Amino acid sequence: MARVFVSAPLPAGAIEALAAAEHEVVVGVAGEGVHGEAFSGGAAMFDALVTLLTDDVDAALLARAPNVKVVANVAVGFDNVDLEAARARGVIVTNTPGVLTEATADLAFAMLLAAARRVVEGDRMIRAGDFVGWAPTLLVGKAVHGASLGIVGMGRIGQAVARRARGFGMHVAYAQTHRLSEPLERALGATWLGVDELFATSDFVSLHCPLTPETRGLVSRARLASMRKGSILVNTARGGCVDEAALAEALDRGPLAAAALDVFADEPIVSPRLIALPNVVLTPHIGSADAPTRRAMASMAVENVLAVLAGKEPLNRVA
Repeated sequence: MARVFVSAPLPAGAIEALAAAEHEVVVGVAGEGVHGEAFSGGAAMFDALVTLLTDDVDAALLARAPNVKVVANVAVGFDNVDLEAARARGVIVTNTPGVLTEATADLAFAMLLAAARRVVEGDRMIRAGDFVGWAPTLLVGKAVHGASLGIVGMGRIGQAVARRARGFGMHVAYAQTHRLSEPLERALGATWLGVDELFATSDFVSLHCPLTPETRGLVSRARLASMRKGSILVNTARGGCVDEAALAEALDRGPLAAAALDVFADEPIVSPRLIALPNVVLTPHIGSADAPTRRAMASMAVENVLAVLAGKEPLNRVA
């Protein structure tokens, strides 16, 4: 029997699966995770960790938990885990790819539409009692159908967004280090561009890249300044990919018309400058938040833990 720390309560069935395998499970408090007493009080005795993207798993934490064999991150991203520190200690790290693709793509496109058609501004207007009747100039937004969409990062989620964009007759371009195969490009209707050209030529730019040293600050002041007048940025990837101070300026002074952000550089803190702007759609990191997806993510993380504890290779090893 192993001892497993689970950062926070998970959807029904996941924790029960660990218990059914006769492992002892300690569940942390939501919002505290590995920073709370539930972890620190027994860190030296845990054999496995089920972590969230809000848990910082670094060398110091792993040193406090010397028996840990696996860190199973309930996320497709794993920038919260120090992979080199894990490798140095022989700790396996896993993630939950694939199962959140469609849910995240749904939200990205919902946010694109909301920003383009000023849905949130309209909602605020109604609730404030400021709607006095239809007018030709009322909340005129940006056309989506037939517009150009630049996708940064054409992995599973980026490709799912491209498929949705085709339904709106959008012209899709993408930027990433490695070009897709020609048959896949044709199927997606997507053109490979350099990242600078993509920013300069797209009506909409949607981020779907991981947070790495190369992508941190990728949406820079210079790239924002190069964007088309009236363009829109959508970010459902990681907040650290965007220079938020530069974004606030580009939204306030141009050239951007709007932005839609599900992720932020210093979560859960959100820049007051962004909050104050009316042309920003803000959501609290809910890209994967539909019920089937969250169940599947929790289940996959637990399956990875069970495999490692049984001496088997996990489904989704990243280190």
